[in-house]
Amino acid sequence: MGTSRRREAVGYALFRNLLAGGYTGVVYPVNPKTQSILGVRCYRSILEIPDPVDLAILIVPATAAVAAFRECVRKKVRGVIVISAGFKEVGADGAALEAELARLARRHGIPMIGPNCLGVINTDPAVRMNASFARSMPKPGRIAFVSQSGALCTAVLDYAKGTGIGFSKFISMGNKASVGELELLRYLGEDVGTDCVLMYLEDLNRPRELITAAREIAGDAARPKPILAIKSGRTAAGARAASSHTGSLAGSDEVITSVFAQGGILRVDSVQELFDFAAGFSPRKFPKGNRIAIVTNAGGPGILATDACVRYDLQVPKLGEKTRQALRRILPPTANFHNPVDVIGDARHDRYEGALRAVLRDSRIDGVIVILTPQAMTDIEEIAEVVGRAGRRAKKPVLACFMGIADVTAGERVLERFGVPCYRFPESAVRTMAAMSRYARWVGRPRTPVRTFRVDRKAVRRLIGAARRRGETVLSSNASQELLQAYGFPILPAELAATPARAAAAAEKIGFPVAVKISSPDILHKVDFGGVRLGLKGAAAVRQAAEEVVRAARRRLPRARIRGVMVQEMALPGREVILGFKRSEPFGPILMFGLGGTYVEIMKDVTFRLAPIRTLGARNMIGGIQAARILQGARGERPADLPKLEECLERLSQLAVEVPQIAELDINPMIAYDRGKGCRVVDARILLQPPPPRKGSGRKRRG
Repeated sequence: MGTSRRREAVGYALFRNLLAGGYTGVVYPVNPKTQSILGVRCYRSILEIPDPVDLAILIVPATAAVAAFRECVRKKVRGVIVISAGFKEVGADGAALEAELARLARRHGIPMIGPNCLGVINTDPAVRMNASFARSMPKPGRIAFVSQSGALCTAVLDYAKGTGIGFSKFISMGNKASVGELELLRYLGEDVGTDCVLMYLEDLNRPRELITAAREIAGDAARPKPILAIKSGRTAAGARAASSHTGSLAGSDEVITSVFAQGGILRVDSVQELFDFAAGFSPRKFPKGNRIAIVTNAGGPGILATDACVRYDLQVPKLGEKTRQALRRILPPTANFHNPVDVIGDARHDRYEGALRAVLRDSRIDGVIVILTPQAMTDIEEIAEVVGRAGRRAKKPVLACFMGIADVTAGERVLERFGVPCYRFPESAVRTMAAMSRYARWVGRPRTPVRTFRVDRKAVRRLIGAARRRGETVLSSNASQELLQAYGFPILPAELAATPARAAAAAEKIGFPVAVKISSPDILHKVDFGGVRLGLKGAAAVRQAAEEVVRAARRRLPRARIRGVMVQEMALPGREVILGFKRSEPFGPILMFGLGGTYVEIMKDVTFRLAPIRTLGARNMIGGIQAARILQGARGERPADLPKLEECLERLSQLAVEVPQIAELDINPMIAYDRGKGCRVVDARILLQPPPPRKGSGRKRRG
């Protein structure tokens, strides 16, 4: 609907693409102002078409789209693509039109792609549908591409045409008013013509459902399909003011990264990287480990590749003795028989063939990168034949790097025929192999359940209810400790004292040394207000400290509600970590873990996951921080009690899911002791959600 006779019009381009692309179905142009377009009879309305209609494509002005969609409903079409722009991207009026389209689609069960999109391409020979206004039809392939940006789609199609990349499906989502990445991912997961899914996303609609769908498709299906995604907006400036460390650090980009990690989606940084990875993933041969052999005819590129392997967590291991002996029989004495294997600049296809055969047989090697620099004596096409045959036969992945453009183009075409991915520079090949290794490791990961612990929910309801009755949105220090204790967290003995004298008495009971901390719902960061004294060893010192922290708090915040001081057993030295969660739409509770202490927001060495998490998820959160080795044991130190830290993260995950009244929570610091000695909560901060409005509170009283 909206087909046009004007050659410059979108409606003309799309209709021409359907005909020129060899669409195997029947096309009905709709235009009330003309009898035919490109020799095909036109209908005044979709309702005049005598046959059933499977798909309607709307290219009408935004103001006419709702009426056109209603005609589609009357015609009982099975799907709609809205190409037209002029919806939420232009303002409130357009957003209202888009909302009405979405409502109609939802009410009548008609899936709708768009509005404001390029269209949809299906290269399946049984369909051959180019329902887009792109310049050309891509060649068939096993890669599906889904994009939120129509403009990017046109650039990608042109790039793919130039590099010989083929697609199974090519889908522009536009504004995602009805069908979004989740529905398309589920569809492509079942599509027998698709082996790999590429996505460009600007936002996520239902991230929790996306995790579940992606995990099934990318890792748990009988034939897993890799999912590679670009998510734009990494560097959005500014963040909402937050009252907790977790709230401050859990920016949207960090959360998106955690969503992808939990779903097994590989996040990439550029379109170039997206297609580099797609080429490597397409043969569906993945390394069983991260041990890579490099075969090159030039030392410099071999060193570049080795350096890149180190950067991307790949190993370049020592070759086995049998492999080195085989290489000595094949290569000249001036060659390098170690890894990387240098076959020397005058190498022809026979040397490459022998070297490849030797390293592929080595049980210490999981994948091979073959580098070629074009030199006068290099028989490029013959070498490409050798590499192509070896890559096709081998069970291990083989990636090629033919450096240059003009001289190596013919060789690249040979490699393409064999299905061996080829790259222009060593770093690209190494980065791709590293991504393949990560994906294989994720697919082969152990499956662990979501653990549920016995907790005292009644105590939690009592504590939150009491705070609500007092009109508080921040739990006091002692209430926070009690709540965590109800969920099984290891806390230090502590007591709330209203006066300095009672503080001294509490310290006598707990045992010295102790810490004294101000207790006020209005003071979240106690250290900033001079509200903490540590290592106190006598009653007099405790009384003095209690007086000082109260005085300091009143001086800095005269109207603060001060309940007294918390007297707490002094924690033994250990490694400080932070655990927390923040509730944020549309993600729900977001967990955080990292090294703790005063400077956590400066260091920003933290990881995130969406709750609930499994034991493996907790383990990956701990291992994912840059300072993980401090916890795992560095420089001869004993490792921290990692199983206990994992348990605490799982308990926090359960708390986040089961207690929706909590908006933000920090445990900072938690002291982690050596393995087998557990950990202790030193301090915690819990912010509550605003209470729901009372029924009838919005009604006006009758006067």
